[in-house]
Amino acid sequence: MREALLLGVVQGLTEFLPISSSAHIRIVGEFMNKAQDPGARFTAITQIGTELAVLIFFRKDIKAIVVSWCKHVLFRSQLSPEGKGQARMGWLIIIGSIPIVVLGYFGKDIITNNLRSLWLIASVMIIFGVILGIADKFGKSEKSLDKLNTSHGLLYGAAQALALVPGVSRSGATIAMGRFLGYTREAALRYSFLLALPAVFGSGLYELKDAFSSKAVPNEFTIPETLAATGVAFVIGYIVIAWLLKFVATKSFMPFIIYRVILGSSLLILLATGIISA
Repeated sequence: MREALLLGVVQGLTEFLPISSSAHIRIVGEFMNKAQDPGARFTAITQIGTELAVLIFFRKDIKAIVVSWCKHVLFRSQLSPEGKGQARMGWLIIIGSIPIVVLGYFGKDIITNNLRSLWLIASVMIIFGVILGIADKFGKSEKSLDKLNTSHGLLYGAAQALALVPGVSRSGATIAMGRFLGYTREAALRYSFLLALPAVFGSGLYELKDAFSSKAVPNEFTIPETLAATGVAFVIGYIVIAWLLKFVATKSFMPFIIYRVILGSSLLILLATGIISA
C-alpha cells in the first residue's frame, strides 16, 4: 500500500506540470521493491484522481460550457455572446479530443506493451523538453482562448495524442503547441486542463472497468491500492493546479525544461551503465 500511495503522490505532483506523469510513474516504479513498471492501467486509473481535481477546480467554467453547449445543441436556444463562446469551447474540446481517442483506441496494445521502455522515455523527456523550450521562448503570447478556432483545436488535440507516449507529457505537448500557435502561457495551460478531461476520464474509466472484470496480474497493484493512490493524486493535483496557474502568470517554463533534460540524461546514464534495466 505504501508504494501505491507514493505513486499517487507522484501522479498528483507531475500530472499538470510539463514533465510527464506517466514517465515518472514508470521511473519511480523501477526503484521500488517490485522493481517493475506499475503499468499503463495503474497510470490511467490514478489519472482519474487528478482530472477530478480539474473538474472541481474549474467547476464554474465547466458548468457554463456544458450548459451553454446543451442549450445550443439540444434545445436550439438563443444564447448571449458569452454563451455562444462557451458553447463554442464545448465543441472545441470535443474536436480536440478526437485524435487521442482514435489513436488510443486503435493503438492500445502498442501503448500498453511497447512504448514503456526506459530508453524511449529518457530520450523523449529530453527531446520534448527542448521542443517546449523553443516554443516557450519564441511563442508570441498574443492570443487568448477566445481566438481558438477549429484548426487550432485539432492541432492541440494532435499534440495531446502524443502524450500516449510516456515522457512526452500531456500538458507539455499541448502547452508547446499553444505557444507555437501564439497563445499566452495562461491560455495554453487552461485549454490543456479542459482538453484533458474527456480523454483521461474515458481512458481511466475503461481501465477501471477492466480492472474489476479481469483477473489480477502478478505483482500488479490491487484495486484498493490503486483507488487509494487515486485519492491521493486528487488531493495533491488540486494543490498543484492552483500553484501552477499562479506560477505561469509571471514565470516561464524554463525550470521544467531544465529538469526534463537533467532527468532524461541521468536516466540514460543509469541505463547505459546497467544500474537499471529498460
